Amino acid sequence: MVFVMPDLSTAAFWVALWKIIVANIILSGDNAVVIAMACHNLSDKYRRPAILFGSAGAIVLRIVFCAIIGFLLSVPYLKLVGGALLLWIGVKLVLQEDDEANIKAHDNIWAAIWTIIVADAVMSLDNAIAIAAAARGDFTMIVIGLVISIPIIIVGATLISKLLDRFPWIGLVGAALIGWIAGEVMAGDGKYETIDAAGKLVEVITPGSIAAWLEARLPHAEYYCAAAGAVFVVGLGLLLSRLGKHKSTEG
Repeated sequence: MVFVMPDLSTAAFWVALWKIIVANIILSGDNAVVIAMACHNLSDKYRRPAILFGSAGAIVLRIVFCAIIGFLLSVPYLKLVGGALLLWIGVKLVLQEDDEANIKAHDNIWAAIWTIIVADAVMSLDNAIAIAAAARGDFTMIVIGLVISIPIIIVGATLISKLLDRFPWIGLVGAALIGWIAGEVMAGDGKYETIDAAGKLVEVITPGSIAAWLEARLPHAEYYCAAAGAVFVVGLGLLLSRLGKHKSTEG
């Protein structure tokens, strides 16, 4: 990665910057759902700071990922571990959605921020690869593109959070989405998307990886794993919530 001031007068700079912003926004739709779910049980006083600081922390991590993307691609089973972590985050969010009366906003703002940062880190590996490819190694452009994208992601998360307030059942749909993404992440260990010379998003699979193994044995394996992840998160989350309520009733 290089860190130099780009020439703002060139068309190449603006085209590359546009690619970074669009790629980040398109690939961050699911991140906005996580941000909204992690924060919507907080009061308005704490919700906005949690969204702001959580999003900012996630963007900082994404910039770091872009800087060390070559190393990340060489780490075996990184997505497998990240996907398992994302499954647990999804289960915890189901527990919060199903038992929100017991949530104390002033005690959970930092937990919400931490959830946003960790979940975004796991979900943004492919995002970081695509952004790094679009920037062609220009670290300054990566930073500018991501910073410009922050307000759009925050607005999206705020709108989703308001929908969750009005329609609580959407929380389970969001949790299922997180489980779906976790399943995809785990099945996609060794698979990533990048941008080719023509500016198109292309898929690359590392030989000998989990993704390659699954592709050779089960067509469309990611969809099956994603569906299993969605069922796992919602099912386990509701089960643990019911068990917790049952114990509290007995107590």
